[in-house]
Amino acid sequence: MPVIKSTSAAETKEFAAKLAAKLARTPLGKHARVVTLVGDLGAGKTTFIQGFARALGVKSRLTSPTFVIMKRYGLKGARYKNLYHIDAYRVSSMKELGPLRIEKALTDPENIFLIEWANNLTGARFKNPVRLAFRHGKKEHARTISVRGI
Repeated sequence: MPVIKSTSAAETKEFAAKLAAKLARTPLGKHARVVTLVGDLGAGKTTFIQGFARALGVKSRLTSPTFVIMKRYGLKGARYKNLYHIDAYRVSSMKELGPLRIEKALTDPENIFLIEWANNLTGARFKNPVRLAFRHGKKEHARTISVRGI
């Protein structure tokens, strides 16, 4: 499992952009691409997503959808047509996401999902997810990101 060390938000966003570019070059599968992000509050998950989304062409300011749970961003000129950002901090199972109708979106290979607090989604079975685990480092802005599934 590769481990990325970041000493700043800029480095975290730079790694995110590299991962976004890598995923944008890989052939589409049969289902949506899912990237799960877990880690403590303030460990860099949203910062990572900001860099990832920017690399895919999202121009708007991205914040975590803690209260609306999910936001969709249309992508132009990219392999993927939609970026879905889910914040599952206040969610305890996939069943709770039912009203958002994400099941169909998860079957479309032109969609990519970034799911913060994915560990809260009991019963979730994503097809070949990329799993990122964020941890605080010893210094104030230091972060460690463990990567699986690439």
